[in-house]
Amino acid sequence: MSGELAKKDLNINVEYITRVEGHGNIVVNVKEGKLEKCQLEIVEAPRFFEAMVRGRSLFEVQHITSRICGICSTGHCMASVQAAEGAMGYEVSEQTKLFRKLILHLETLDSHLLHAYFLVAPDALGAPSVVPLIKTHKDVVLRALRMKRQYSDMCDIMAGRHTHPISVCPRGWTKLPSKKELEKMKEIFTGQLDDLKETVEIFKSVKLPDFERETEYVALTHPDEYAFYEGELTTSDISGTVKPGDYMEIVHEYHAAHSTAKHSRNKRDSYMVGALARFNINSGQLNDEAKAVAEELGLKAPCYNPFMNTVAQVVEIAHCTYDAIRIIDHFLENGVDYDDVVTSWPTRDEWPSFKVKKGRGVGAVEVPRGLLIHDYTADEKAVVTEANCCIPTNQNLANVDLDMKKLIPEIIGKSEEEITLLSEMLVRAYDPCISCSCHLLDVKFV
Repeated sequence: MSGELAKKDLNINVEYITRVEGHGNIVVNVKEGKLEKCQLEIVEAPRFFEAMVRGRSLFEVQHITSRICGICSTGHCMASVQAAEGAMGYEVSEQTKLFRKLILHLETLDSHLLHAYFLVAPDALGAPSVVPLIKTHKDVVLRALRMKRQYSDMCDIMAGRHTHPISVCPRGWTKLPSKKELEKMKEIFTGQLDDLKETVEIFKSVKLPDFERETEYVALTHPDEYAFYEGELTTSDISGTVKPGDYMEIVHEYHAAHSTAKHSRNKRDSYMVGALARFNINSGQLNDEAKAVAEELGLKAPCYNPFMNTVAQVVEIAHCTYDAIRIIDHFLENGVDYDDVVTSWPTRDEWPSFKVKKGRGVGAVEVPRGLLIHDYTADEKAVVTEANCCIPTNQNLANVDLDMKKLIPEIIGKSEEEITLLSEMLVRAYDPCISCSCHLLDVKFV
């Protein structure tokens, strides 16, 4: 740092950062070139979903926990039903798993598209929001709106409605798509392949900040596929895996004074989850189409630039698109077993033979923003007695703070407006879902 910069004072206070879900502030204080404070403050009001599900049946908690978020409600449903089934000792059919993987793809596509086009693209194209792009890049905005509507239409087919699924339940599905609906989904996906090519072209031309900080990456991994719905936990710092039920060997949660959301760490002071973490750990299991997109966009593992998380999301858009087509083709060729449909709750006739035992279940899935865990303990009546939810944004918060602390000294010579923009872009790169993350309140009794 030069003598001139060593004397520089800087005071940045962004209330509230825009183009993220929820409320968070960026606070940066530099005095005479010394970084005194640099953090993302989470000021969202906490919501007590763990407390809400206590005393409720395992057969209904997915309808409660899906309300944690309107963007990733399907992911919360998936983790919730996994945890419920684990507590009950119930194993679902392979057909159920395959349809669950399909609906997770739909949510990932919907969320990644929203983030890439509406939240990140304006920064890359020099616009304050997506609205000015309507005049300058009308075709880009129309493409994004069309694709997003189509993802919503397909979520309606699978889940009964786009937000807060109603056909997903412990033991399976209350409704399965007809052949005609599967054909409609196949038609939509096939029609989007040109849109996917255009999306890749856009992000080939996007110049993201040149910044790196090596950290630990955490994600699910599976020997046979790019893990979203099932697998075991691993990190870039370990050679083995950890079963979902033992997630606390990796996910160490703690309270930070500047946040209403829990923070997490493992062996280091922080770690990262999300698309970039998944890519760094599992890139070898991407399908060929996604591997080609990664090569075209210049994304190689390991990548230590958090701004490239958006590029990893575009790669996952390609993977999820082609894998969704593969799943749909499987059912069009082999048919759907409609006898696999279940009721939300066991019927009166089923209940006597349905064995429920006191136990604990942990659901672990990969949602757009990273590893999501639901942990339930239930009694012999299938009533939840304890619950814990580990949200991806919680797990990323410490990493965001440490990234900012490295970034600010590297860009201190820029104007305050440029530093503010780059700080906001860094936070947006993580695609935080702040409302999801707020599950605690620090109460001090005097």
